[in-house]
Amino acid sequence: MPLLFLSIATLLVLTWLLREPLFTEWRRRRVRRQPFPAAWRQTLRRRVPYYRSMPADLQLQLKKHIQVFLAEKPFIGCRGLQVTDEMRVTIAAQACLLVLNRRTDYFTRLRQILVYPGAFVVDRTHPVGAGVLQDQRRVLSGESWTLGQVILSWQDTVEGADVVDDGRNVVIHEFAHQLDQESGVANGLPRMAGRARQARWARVLSEEFATLQKRVHSGQGTLLGNYGATDPAEFFAVASEVFFEQPKRLAAEHAALYRELSGYYRVNPLSW
Repeated sequence: MPLLFLSIATLLVLTWLLREPLFTEWRRRRVRRQPFPAAWRQTLRRRVPYYRSMPADLQLQLKKHIQVFLAEKPFIGCRGLQVTDEMRVTIAAQACLLVLNRRTDYFTRLRQILVYPGAFVVDRTHPVGAGVLQDQRRVLSGESWTLGQVILSWQDTVEGADVVDDGRNVVIHEFAHQLDQESGVANGLPRMAGRARQARWARVLSEEFATLQKRVHSGQGTLLGNYGATDPAEFFAVASEVFFEQPKRLAAEHAALYRELSGYYRVNPLSW
């Protein structure tokens, strides 16, 4: 009899575990079947120039992703900011560029998006050697936390979306960190299938990161900028910005890196 109860309990647990992802996908399918609001479409055309240049099939896919993203991810205004649908759609559209053409769980660890009117100040304690810690105050346009938060400056979000060819986009940057953090820690090695593919990714990005560091230390100008040389996680996030915003230059100057990013994101912005 105890064995029977154990078997029933195990069956119930398995049923619940299977039911949860099935229910989630059923709910998402319902959301995707809803008409895309006309006001949201106007926001895309006005605020997200990427959308206007994308192929029709990717435009449709992006809109469906936006619908699910906005149905699942809460937005919180900070410093008195009232978050509007225009803000939500603008941010969601740029975030969902990163999950096109793939099965996605919509940034698994992400619980909420905090939006400030402009740049925000954070205090951090950093080691400076010999066991000494130093308090530092930094002004940021965005931040991604492993605990499930993305923090964004609305002003920088708008500027990043409006200028599509400067290689700077705070939403793409921070949501690339979210993808990187799905494995538990941001280290420039996001989840991907296949050991050979992982090994090639690690080799190419390590080589590119080392080259960037050398160029920065010697004072040479770089497409990927000085901030990308901070650490592998920042390199991946910066490279993601450049991939979507300056694909021609990235493909010409860093062909191997472009191929890896194109394979990972499953899009080719050169054709947009």
